[in-house]
Amino acid sequence: MKLLVDSGSTKADWIAIDDNGKVLFTTQTLGLNPEVLHKEEIINRLDDKFDISHNKDKATHLFFYGAGCGTDRMKDFLTLVFQEYFTNANVVVHEDTYAAVYATTPKDQKAIVCILGTGSNCSYFDGKVLHQKVQSLGYIAMDDCSGNRFGRHLIRGYYFGKMPKELAQEFEEEYNVDADYIKQNLYKEPNPNAYLATFAKFLIKHKDTEFCQKFIQEEMECFVENYVEQFENCKEVPVHFIGSIAFYLKEELTEVLKKRGITIGNVLRRPIDGLIEYHILNK
Repeated sequence: MKLLVDSGSTKADWIAIDDNGKVLFTTQTLGLNPEVLHKEEIINRLDDKFDISHNKDKATHLFFYGAGCGTDRMKDFLTLVFQEYFTNANVVVHEDTYAAVYATTPKDQKAIVCILGTGSNCSYFDGKVLHQKVQSLGYIAMDDCSGNRFGRHLIRGYYFGKMPKELAQEFEEEYNVDADYIKQNLYKEPNPNAYLATFAKFLIKHKDTEFCQKFIQEEMECFVENYVEQFENCKEVPVHFIGSIAFYLKEELTEVLKKRGITIGNVLRRPIDGLIEYHILNK
């Protein structure tokens, strides 16, 4: 049994397949980002799902593609955690960009592949190997145009009194805006980046308002300038996207790229289904 996992900071999609690619089960856990979680919390999230905990000894392979796995230290840490948990499995940990590449890019084709979800990332795929020019420093220092960045903008806009009155009233009805509650989630609870990203759906819902459009345009311009345009051939290859932010703001994203002479490629909400086909073809 092979386990294929696509994990962001908010959630992780799991699919178990047999050697012929038949789906045995699918499930979802909370995100398993090693940058923000300790070993104990990762194990708790695995144990919390019956399909995973009761089939862990049957797994022969685990292919994990995850946010926060961009450094060797984090890959090694997560590999050891999984090897202890899935005792009979050969464990392979990749950063989440590889899942995006395999899901969006036809075999041997060149492309720039981006992730815009809870966090953000961008890499160049030369048809064989993934290249990155900038190593991520995590959600506090980077993550332009991500869900957590938009959440930060909305909370600040609300607390600084810059959010229009009608929007602010709806914001209060939809979220707990008590300062102590917000600070508890930001500084005491696991996954503060995922907590911030929960506010992004409010921005998407109200994306046509001037207040939200300002943040959307600013963040997209920053992402393209800081991430996409770091690759000199960005106007010569398609730029593919994975993630809910890219998916729901595709129209705005397309327009920003078009103004800079860049061609948008495939835009998918999640890559997990594409991973099945990839692993069947490369078993």
